[in-house]
Amino acid sequence: MKSLYVRMCILFCSAIVVSSLLGFLVSNIYYQAQIKSKNDTKLTGMAIEIQQFAESHPDSMEDYLRSVAILGYKIYLTDAEGQSRFYGKPFRKEDLDQQQLEKVLNGQVYHGVAEFPDSAFITGFFDNQLSNTIGVPIEVNNETFALFMRPDAEVQFGELRVFFAVIIGFTVLFSLGFVMISVLHVVKPITRLTTATKRISKGRYDIKLNTWRQDEIGQLASHFMIMSRELERTNRARQEFVANVSHEIESPLTSIQGFAQTLKDPTLPEDERIQYLNIIDQESHRLSMLSKQLLTLSSLDYDPNSLQKKSIDLRAQLRQVVQIMEWRLTEKQLAVRLNLADISVHGDSNLLYQVWMNLITNAIKYTPAEGSIMISAKLDEGNCVVTFSDTGEGIPPEELPLIFDRFYKVDRARTRETHSSGLGLAITQKIVETHNGTIEVSSAIGKGTTFTVTLPLL
Repeated sequence: MKSLYVRMCILFCSAIVVSSLLGFLVSNIYYQAQIKSKNDTKLTGMAIEIQQFAESHPDSMEDYLRSVAILGYKIYLTDAEGQSRFYGKPFRKEDLDQQQLEKVLNGQVYHGVAEFPDSAFITGFFDNQLSNTIGVPIEVNNETFALFMRPDAEVQFGELRVFFAVIIGFTVLFSLGFVMISVLHVVKPITRLTTATKRISKGRYDIKLNTWRQDEIGQLASHFMIMSRELERTNRARQEFVANVSHEIESPLTSIQGFAQTLKDPTLPEDERIQYLNIIDQESHRLSMLSKQLLTLSSLDYDPNSLQKKSIDLRAQLRQVVQIMEWRLTEKQLAVRLNLADISVHGDSNLLYQVWMNLITNAIKYTPAEGSIMISAKLDEGNCVVTFSDTGEGIPPEELPLIFDRFYKVDRARTRETHSSGLGLAITQKIVETHNGTIEVSSAIGKGTTFTVTLPLL
């Protein structure tokens, strides 16, 4: 299989050859259509002037014809008896038709230049043959001659023709050289990209490419670098995800296994047996919630368009969430203020319910006793904006960009006590984005945290 470099070299070199050929054909067509008739008229005028001079100065005709030949013309002079002579270099081909010769001897003008047959690859202007001439009759000393003439291309354009041939030859050579260099300039970064893709396929993401070019190749290299960094980040996230899932599953499983072994002891007191059974029940519930959360994330990742959308009374749904969590609010003596506009949104009722439940659960969890939670919903430029504000502990600024990462926990010591998996906000963000919305967070240490969810109405 030919490499891209060879293919592009063949392509560009073929383009040069084909362009040169087409340029010659177009130029030849232009000569046939426009220049040939004008050239015929010009040569006819010169031939008539020679005729007039020879007839008025018969004694000087020979010298005059030699002088004209020296200036770059080929002349053929003949009479009715076939006595002929050439002035200048002989013609390449003596193919004059006898009938045409007789017509000139009878007083007609022969327009061989204009009547020269058209040919795609032969330019009549340079074809030095006798049929490609202008013929006129000459009366000298009561004797009729036929004079045929045409320019001698070798004399008139000999040096120029060599010069142009050299120019064209070196132009083609330099063009081919520059084509190969320019193609190498294009192909080399692609070769580097190919090498980089092989390294990525082997799991190596430490790739550096020259991105200083501003053309499409430079943009491709820049986007490739971005893709490489994203793949590296995704790979790290995948490894962390697997490690976190393993950890989250291993911890309750270890507890269940340990307490199950302890329960096998027939001498175990009844109160301790009940305590261990409660722990096993809690850990089983924790495993069940973790599996449900993972299934939710997996379904949203796999098919984000599988939403069962319908019109939802947002105010009623938010009030329902607050009522369900009332016992926890009462337990911590938290005040809840609602400022809810009458809004209907188009979305998946179950998933949006989970969003509000996750946000209010976090607010309750991280707000100290006798604090307050503010929930508001309003319309803003055709969107629904829902905010959850609390007077809780706040989140450190350096951790704000990370709170939506899967399995991320701000306070790991405390989340172990509350059995949090670190998936709640990740699921919340995924659900909001699946509804073509956004979720933002702002927080201040010791003052509280505000989550802002923006959803399109339709």
